[in-house]
Amino acid sequence: MQEQDGSGKCAVKIAVCGKGGVGKTFIAGSLAEEFFRQGRAVLAIDADSSPNLALTLGLSPQDAQAIVPVAENEELIRLKTGTSYAGVFRLTFTVDDIIADHAKATPAGPGLLVMGTVRTMGSGCTCPAHSVIKALVRHLIVERDEVVILDMEAGIEHLGRGTAEGVDTLLVVTDANKKSRETASAIIRLARASSIRDIRLAGNRVTGDRDAGAIRSCADENGVPVGILIPFDPVVAEAGITGEPVARDGSGALAAIETLAKTLAGDSAPGAGP
Repeated sequence: MQEQDGSGKCAVKIAVCGKGGVGKTFIAGSLAEEFFRQGRAVLAIDADSSPNLALTLGLSPQDAQAIVPVAENEELIRLKTGTSYAGVFRLTFTVDDIIADHAKATPAGPGLLVMGTVRTMGSGCTCPAHSVIKALVRHLIVERDEVVILDMEAGIEHLGRGTAEGVDTLLVVTDANKKSRETASAIIRLARASSIRDIRLAGNRVTGDRDAGAIRSCADENGVPVGILIPFDPVVAEAGITGEPVARDGSGALAAIETLAKTLAGDSAPGAGP
C-alpha cells in the first residue's frame, strides 16, 4: 500500500529507464518538475553513470559539476561503513541523513540526489559503496513518503543489480528507432523477473503515425501498456542545443508529460497520448 505525502496523495516511486539518447533524463526531470508544480514533495535521483539530471532541473553546468555523487564520496562511505578492522565494514547503518545533507535544491523545485554508479563484477558485490547505495535506494523507495523519480543508468545493467526493485512503476522510454525498441524489450523482459508489477512503455519524439505504430507494436509484443506517446517537440530540441529550460506553453512534449504525471499519480487511466 502506498503511503501518503504531505499533500494527502499517494507518494509514488517511479524509475525511468531506456537506451541512451532516447530522452529518459528529460522525461525524468520533467516528471519531477510536474509533480512539484502539483504541490507534491519531490526527490529526483540521478542514478545514471553519466549524470546530467541536474542540468534538466535547471542547475548551471558549474553547479552540476560541483556535485560529488554519493558512490564517489569516500569520506561519506567511510563514515557509514568503516570499522577499526582492515577489510571489514559495517553492513547496518542509517542513511536518512544522507538525503538531508546531500540532496541539492534545484531551480525547477525538486530536490536532487546524485547517486553515481558502483562498477561491480555482479549483483553479489558487497563493497562498501555498493552497500551504501543499495541501502539508500531501499530507503528512498520503501520508507520515504514523497514522490521519488529515479533516472536510471542507460541500458539494462541496473536491472541486473536490482537498483529499481520495489518502485511502483517502471517507465521504459523508447523512440521509434529499432535499436531503442530492442533495448526497451530487453529491459521489460528483465523487469518481469523482478518485484516491479507496473511496467509501462513511454514513446518519445513521436513524429507521426508510423512512429506511433512502431512503439505501440513494441508494447503489444511485450504485453505492456503504452503510458504515453510524447510528440517530437522542436522547442525541446532547441533547448537541448542551447541548454536553456524548455518554455511551458501548454502544448508539445511538456503537455504530454503533464498528462503522464497525472496518470502515474492515479488521477486518470493510462493513455496512449496523441
